[in-house]
Amino acid sequence: MDIKEIQNLIKFVAKSGANEVKLEMDDVKITIRTGSENETTIVQQVPMQAAPVMQQQVSAQPAAAPVQETAAPATEDSKYITIKSPIIGTFYRKPSPDKPVFVEVGTDIKEGDVLCVIEAMKLFNEIESEISGKIVKVLVDDASPVEFDQPLFLVDPS
Repeated sequence: MDIKEIQNLIKFVAKSGANEVKLEMDDVKITIRTGSENETTIVQQVPMQAAPVMQQQVSAQPAAAPVQETAAPATEDSKYITIKSPIIGTFYRKPSPDKPVFVEVGTDIKEGDVLCVIEAMKLFNEIESEISGKIVKVLVDDASPVEFDQPLFLVDPS
């Protein structure tokens, strides 16, 4: 099951109003619970027979992690594009604690540049830009938890 399928499942459960959905397949067990604050939790377990994975780099492709433009209020932010989190996890601005951050405010980015890493279930997923422009604002603190579709960066595409 890939990230896009999991994202669609989470959206479906959130919209359906169900409190809990369990899905079990050969090597994946997923439980999605929605709380009273419209909070969604996902737990994925792989049986012990599977080979342990220490670290895996996953690139966010357009089909798996869409960058979405938002219709912000009529403020100066309305000309910017919001890059949102494609997954639930922990947001990191650096590839490791002893390395520099991927992007700063004012950094010019192009399509395919790595913007951050989101760790989910011990997997570190590189989040790549799908647009070119300049980073205007970083909306999340380093090592903070992020939700699916949570705004991460504001980008000026001009």
